[in-house]
Amino acid sequence: MHRFESSTPTPSQRAAADFPLFPDPHLAIRVHDLTFSFPHAPPALTHLSLKVTKGQRILLIGANGAGKSTLLQLLAGKRLTKAHIVVLGKDVFHQSSIGVTFLGTEWASNPVVRSDILVSAFLDSVGGWRHKARRDRLLDLLDVDLDWHMHAISDGERRRVQLCMGLMAPWDVLLLDEVTVDLDVLVRHHLLGFLKEESELRGATVLYATHIFDGLTTFPTHIAHLHLGSLTTTEPIPWPIAPSHPGLPASLRGTVGYGLWDLALAWLEEDRERRRGDEAAVVGREAHKRGARKEETTDSEVFYKKYDYSH
Repeated sequence: MHRFESSTPTPSQRAAADFPLFPDPHLAIRVHDLTFSFPHAPPALTHLSLKVTKGQRILLIGANGAGKSTLLQLLAGKRLTKAHIVVLGKDVFHQSSIGVTFLGTEWASNPVVRSDILVSAFLDSVGGWRHKARRDRLLDLLDVDLDWHMHAISDGERRRVQLCMGLMAPWDVLLLDEVTVDLDVLVRHHLLGFLKEESELRGATVLYATHIFDGLTTFPTHIAHLHLGSLTTTEPIPWPIAPSHPGLPASLRGTVGYGLWDLALAWLEEDRERRRGDEAAVVGREAHKRGARKEETTDSEVFYKKYDYSH
């Protein structure tokens, strides 16, 4: 009996063929053809590929819902996917990589970190004594009081404790998801200086998703732009971006001296117009648009118009 095999490779076979058997030792992160969906929802990420060289500091720019948090969680191995995701030479879902740190905003809502526990005891419970020199430096630059009680401090102070805890052990890849949102400008300035130093001296890699661009001009080495779950360029763009770079928003091409705020604003304006165009092209039951729906009448509107006797 003969076994007949199709000559057309499956998507998984194509992905395996494109993905190297021996990862590039200069790469900190490699993602190939990543598509990810939450249950009963459209894809959060679509055919996303990414290469990050060791030592790069990449700023992720994108609108709310563009996929930044989902991407960082997948890189940290917090969600399962069939796509190839390799961090520090290991598949994040089959081999845990020591040296990968993820810090996100959801940490502060955990009841454990809001309990009546001393900061000194809390840091000791996660091994602060093993990295005393780094812990002490972080305590100083983040201005953390070891006598604070976790349940009695502000959100910003609790965020400082999280950062001290997460950065005590030396890391090679740091994934930051909006964790500087609660920090005052001075603490944030010192933190960014520390991360930049770690990158330059140790070759550590940083991926940082944020909507706060003040004081960031000299921090990133590269920029990555996410739009509706896809990167708009095949590689992160070196920062500052050349005025002729095709990945620039049309409104900034040929412009010199713009800042990160200008870049993010121009990209997000383009993204919104592109999304609205895509929504307008859909007809029938699948049609959807954001914003006010002035042409629709709700049941509550009909009821109150019928029984409102105030005029």
